[in-house]
Amino acid sequence: MNRLIQTVLLTLALPLMAAEDDPLLFMASADHFERAFGDDETATHFESTAWLGYDHHKLYLKSELDREAGETHESEHQLLYSRAISPFWDLQMGVRKDFQPSPRQEWAVIGLQGLAPGFVQTEAALFVQDNGDYAARLTGEYELLLSQRLELAPELQLNFYGQQNPTLAQGAGLSDAALSLRLKYQIRRKIVPYIGVSWEALTGETADIAQAAGDETTHTKWLLGIHAWF
Repeated sequence: MNRLIQTVLLTLALPLMAAEDDPLLFMASADHFERAFGDDETATHFESTAWLGYDHHKLYLKSELDREAGETHESEHQLLYSRAISPFWDLQMGVRKDFQPSPRQEWAVIGLQGLAPGFVQTEAALFVQDNGDYAARLTGEYELLLSQRLELAPELQLNFYGQQNPTLAQGAGLSDAALSLRLKYQIRRKIVPYIGVSWEALTGETADIAQAAGDETTHTKWLLGIHAWF
């Protein structure tokens, strides 16, 4: 996997060094920085995106972090090369590393990111490991403007796995689904606080594993957070 990472990094650097006409741009955003309040638990979720590059070639760093009771339960980071293949779609490839949950996992990534019909912001990614294990993720978000400053943003995320992983209590097939609804208010263009609600459900074999262990398979949480970028 280390050789794969080195190869990907070299591949990412070549288009950027070759660019001459477009200005080099940078953007970073805290997509979701929120506290989630459930029946008997409070958690912190942080999701960020940063990119550096040109109109058609960019380097992306995507990170997700979940903490609960002072411990990190999920820590995922992706380093991707993004290439525009149409006015609304980018092809992305690179590497993903999961530091939590343990044991750590490394994946090769290939995916699409863009604007689907109906103005749905969409991300679809396939993850593959050295041993042939694979997973997939599909995320869609829609922003409904209620006024110049107020918007309603539903989001759906689905996670799939090609095989069972008893160590991580994961089953094959559709593993989990998360549906959230956020009401955002734009104080300033770059600062957008919000409130919301999320519903998460384990499905299929993953739900069976959780039930056998005496764990709940659905969770409803209230959200309080902020979206910001620069």
